[in-house]
Amino acid sequence: MQRRTFLTASLGLALADQLPGQRAPKFNDNPFKLGVASGDPMPRGFVLWTRLISPSLSAPVPSSPIKVNWIVAKDDQCRNVVKRGSAIAAPELAHSVHVEVDGLAPNRDYWYRFSVGGEESPIGRTRTAPAFGNDLDRLTFAFASCQSYEDGLYTAHEHLAKENVELVVFLGDYIYENGPKAGASPRKHDAPEIFTLSDYRRRYELYKSDPFLQRSHAAAPWIVTWDDHEVDNDYAGDHQENNHPRDKFLERRASGYQAYYEHMPLRLAQKHSGSSLQLYRTVRYGKLAAFQVLDTRQYRDPQPCGGGGFTGACPDAASGDILGDTQTKWLLDALDKSWSKWNVMAQQVPFAKRVTVSGQPPNQSVGENMDKWGGYLASRRAVTEFLAKRKPENPVVITGDVHTNWAFDIHEDGDRGPILASEFVGTSISSSGDGSDRQPITDRLYSENPHLKFFNGQRGYVKCTVDAKVWRTEYRVVPYISKPGAPISTRETFVLESGRAGIHRA
Repeated sequence: MQRRTFLTASLGLALADQLPGQRAPKFNDNPFKLGVASGDPMPRGFVLWTRLISPSLSAPVPSSPIKVNWIVAKDDQCRNVVKRGSAIAAPELAHSVHVEVDGLAPNRDYWYRFSVGGEESPIGRTRTAPAFGNDLDRLTFAFASCQSYEDGLYTAHEHLAKENVELVVFLGDYIYENGPKAGASPRKHDAPEIFTLSDYRRRYELYKSDPFLQRSHAAAPWIVTWDDHEVDNDYAGDHQENNHPRDKFLERRASGYQAYYEHMPLRLAQKHSGSSLQLYRTVRYGKLAAFQVLDTRQYRDPQPCGGGGFTGACPDAASGDILGDTQTKWLLDALDKSWSKWNVMAQQVPFAKRVTVSGQPPNQSVGENMDKWGGYLASRRAVTEFLAKRKPENPVVITGDVHTNWAFDIHEDGDRGPILASEFVGTSISSSGDGSDRQPITDRLYSENPHLKFFNGQRGYVKCTVDAKVWRTEYRVVPYISKPGAPISTRETFVLESGRAGIHRA
């Protein structure tokens, strides 16, 4: 990885120096209007990201490669520079920039900035991971998901940017593909449902124009993975919900995947190839934590028994595969060989058995959702049987997708038997609007799910503080997002103790 990173960086510098007769570009306005970001930290470096754009979101910058300079510094004013270089913003990648920085000190803060044509980007803060064998004292990170632009303001990101966390894990639904919704909403999508590469690029431009999202990216490095709305609602592998021809859907998926790479702080190893993109990977934080980042969309079977809706019993779910053979083997091998104190599966859809209630009188229990792991019982069984047999140290699942907060113990047999792991499901940043603390079905959810420790329907994110002995989870919520100014508060706090199975209220 380090050799490939070095060669890639060297090639980028060489190309920058060899651009024939290129003059410094001139812009009518600052081209860094989508902000900056960093991601996938390693002990010696990280990825830096930006994208050049003209003042108008609908007008591109010149259709030629542009040399962009970057610096990394030890101070928040970027005066004590320790690394500098140039990269090419290529038109075929929407003039996005992905810089893989190496050669830095482990486990410390750095600040970075881009410049081009006399214009400078905002300054971002990032941080290297500790050395792989280091006994890290503590890690503070947050995880979040589901930020429909139409459904509300990014007030949660406004507060997340101030948390001083060392890492943010984003678990999918960064954008939404639908056209403008009917009726009143805090703000609107600016185009119909998206299908083409230019459509997806424009949608990312809209989302990334939000100042609170930009501040959240600039405050800490991110680990990212996707869910469905980065392409199409409830798609499964090479099938989509409305059963369009497979070749047409793969064209759409290729556009969504390319736009995702163009707008995320991902390494060259994650770059799209046609309608595929290698996203599952491990990010390690010394001996303290290892994040196994999953992709539960690209390789899954179609949802059984009618798709993403609810059902009572589905015999076809017994053989469902949500990860694919290659990713499953990679995950179990990674867990088996891990030396980390905490082993974190960072993924999209709820893993634990989750009996959902309809919400309509007489509030009948309607079983598991077939778009979640409950529709893919063969995959869930493969993981739980492995956990029961091999017993990796302190497995924890972190999840997004469902726009509500949940906390589960994961048992060997659904909601019975030994506790094998725990799962914290985080609510949305904005999707589903203001939300509420309790819902009419809250009490019924607890009675139907004896392994459920917490349920809440407000917006926000989840903050975790981890050391060698204790994992502390805080559900951070805001009371509304339909108007600005909502305060942040901790709705509930739970702890896990190393070597002791089960979630406990702090």
